[in-house]
Amino acid sequence: MTTRRAALAAISFAALAAGAFPAFAQESKGTVGIAMPTQSSARWISDGNSMVEQFEAAGYDTVLQYAEDDIPTQLNQVENMVSQGVDALVVAAIDGTTLSNALANAAAAGIPVIAYDRLIRDSGDVSYYATFDNFQVGVLQANSLVQCLNERFADQKPWNVELFGGSPDDNNAFFFYDGAMSVLQPMIDAGDIVVPSGQMGMDVVGTLRWDPATAQSRMDNLLSANYGDKTLHGALSPYDGLSIGILSSVKGVGYGSGDLAMPCVTGQDAEVPSVKSIVAGEQHSTVFKDTRELARVTVGMVEAVLAGGEPEINDTETYDNGVKVVPSYLLVPVPVDASNYEETLVGSGYYTAEDIQ
Repeated sequence: MTTRRAALAAISFAALAAGAFPAFAQESKGTVGIAMPTQSSARWISDGNSMVEQFEAAGYDTVLQYAEDDIPTQLNQVENMVSQGVDALVVAAIDGTTLSNALANAAAAGIPVIAYDRLIRDSGDVSYYATFDNFQVGVLQANSLVQCLNERFADQKPWNVELFGGSPDDNNAFFFYDGAMSVLQPMIDAGDIVVPSGQMGMDVVGTLRWDPATAQSRMDNLLSANYGDKTLHGALSPYDGLSIGILSSVKGVGYGSGDLAMPCVTGQDAEVPSVKSIVAGEQHSTVFKDTRELARVTVGMVEAVLAGGEPEINDTETYDNGVKVVPSYLLVPVPVDASNYEETLVGSGYYTAEDIQ
């Protein structure tokens, strides 16, 4: 019996002998280590808060750490959680290829690992993966882009569009891009969409660490090199932070003023600045991924694994991490634009009306 349990037992016995029946706080079911990539994105702050809230409501202690997009920092955090003896690990990896040794140590210690929203690659020690349907995210972004092009520039075909991708070290970025191109490539082949810069493919359009300043600088260069006598009609952006950078660039050369209409710009994560931009008629759309639901699925996975059971999964084919196909649960992403932001974001309680005023 541990010292803590012995002390509790002694207190309980003494109280019972005196005829009292005290109510004790429920003993923790264990400790869950949560490794998040960065606090520079409001989305990841929301993820972390949702998981802490839901794990603690389920009876677990939590250790939540952010690595500020520094790979060695995240590796050190995960290694420390393993050495401290957490009962389970939830990891949203900065670079999904760098954690193999740390996760091997976790496996040796009997600690299950849940990959959270970003697939951990090159490791056989990932137990499960909780995420959204990332290919569908890209499909939604492209469909929204095409819808906006039809509404805003119906008489200006072929449409001039530039492509932006996410961080090449994030496995999800490839799913977003491939999903979008499943819609856009046939239109490019048919001549309905033109990419004046010629820049296509994740090896060219990827944006390391999802950095907004990098996206803004790249858009500055694209406009100056390719749009002297052309109009930009749209930009495929996979993430709201990049979208804000892209919009800053285009507004800087006059789009959205006078007769020069704002190009159609997509996004993802429904971050407050982008929702405000959508309301203002600048960014066209985003994709909402409810972090509360992702946290709920993740808590369920951990509960099931620690109880010796099998968690609910709905995909056993898509996510090959280079060593194994990781059993996954895919949540459904939701497109958001000016027509449904209030119902989807405020109506669900994710934001208040004041948050996006």
